[in-house]
Amino acid sequence: MIVLKFGGTSVGKPERMKKIADLVLNTPGKKIVVLSALSGTTNSLVAIGDHLIAGQHAKAEEEIARLEKHYQAFIKELYTGDSFQAIGQELVSRFFIFIRLLAAGQFDGKSYRELLAQGELISTELFYQHLQERKISARLLPALYFMSIDENDEPELEKIAERLKPLLSSLNNIDIIITQGYICRNNRNEIDNLKRGGSDYTASLVGAAIRAEEIQIWTDIDGMHNNDPRIVKKTIPISELTFDEASELAYFGAKILHPSTIVPAQKYNVPVRLKNTMDEKAPGTIITSKGKEGSFKAIAAKDGITAIKIRSSRMLMAYGFLRRVFEIFENHKTSIDMITTSEVAVSLTIDNNTQLASIETELKKFGTIEVDNDQTIICIVGQKITEQKGVLKQVFDSLSEIPVRMVSCGGSTNNVSLLIDKKHKEKALNALNEGLFGLR
Repeated sequence: MIVLKFGGTSVGKPERMKKIADLVLNTPGKKIVVLSALSGTTNSLVAIGDHLIAGQHAKAEEEIARLEKHYQAFIKELYTGDSFQAIGQELVSRFFIFIRLLAAGQFDGKSYRELLAQGELISTELFYQHLQERKISARLLPALYFMSIDENDEPELEKIAERLKPLLSSLNNIDIIITQGYICRNNRNEIDNLKRGGSDYTASLVGAAIRAEEIQIWTDIDGMHNNDPRIVKKTIPISELTFDEASELAYFGAKILHPSTIVPAQKYNVPVRLKNTMDEKAPGTIITSKGKEGSFKAIAAKDGITAIKIRSSRMLMAYGFLRRVFEIFENHKTSIDMITTSEVAVSLTIDNNTQLASIETELKKFGTIEVDNDQTIICIVGQKITEQKGVLKQVFDSLSEIPVRMVSCGGSTNNVSLLIDKKHKEKALNALNEGLFGLR
């Protein structure tokens, strides 16, 4: 069985939804189709929720009416026959009645999560009815029947697998099974979600749970590229990556993949293929456990980084000093991306500033604190590149005109990470593109 995931842009217009139906039909064998909400829907639902939390009910109703109008126009182009036009109208009416009921009640965090789930619920029903109109045999299997997270918001992979097995057995004669990405139930059995980009994560969890032959992530670009095509003019698609390489790139800014996607697939060695719905003949990128050692594969950049330097000649060499520093970040639930140490200072980076003021206050008891915002981590990835000769020389030769704040090398054999000021990001990515790949 194959898992195919289609994102918001892939289902964002009626003609694209029709096209993915063709792609699914042309994929041989049994498959589970994971769909995101239509493009723009989740943003609109977030806006509605924010208005309601703020008590701005008139603004919320304006956004609800605008979104409902969009869906009414969508179904007019998606369905051709009068009977399915009526079914589409009933679907849209039902969902927006529910959204207005949520808005009219006491709107809290639980209501907010239920609101956000509506995007995936409606997209899958619209797609299922489209297949019905084309007389294509399929079934809709709600993700809320099997997808769950624990009290730490972590997916319960083994429980997901246990629930899926009998459900899929009951649908053994069905070749196309449709389900929602992103949404799940939490440990209180309430509707919840896997956060932004969670449809990729859903596909990977489902693929791992059923030990799929392959997980296909369909987006609107030709797989992973060697650099950010939004910033660097000349990039090239990457045909193959290892799980470790893909994880590093996703975490450090490659937008094509949700950072957590690779973990379940890697655990059970299920290949992940990145494909383009706009050009299904493009080879895309295949991610497996195998890879070619010693070559640069790709570059990713992660913005919104804060660098913190702790200067303390008195305490740095003291036993347990770093442990006490790390405990401060742990207590404030703030993860550290990079760290370097010297005899008199520790420098580290974080990507979440919500607890920064409290962290600074506690760190000051250790010494002098310096904080720099608007930094960028550039991640250079390749299979075991740090074990090759001359790698750092190539990197620093490429960046000879750019000041580098921090370097991390050795924590992973597949990754060299650099911290620079964000204002140098574009120049750095282009310089590395030329220096490491010969592309300019």
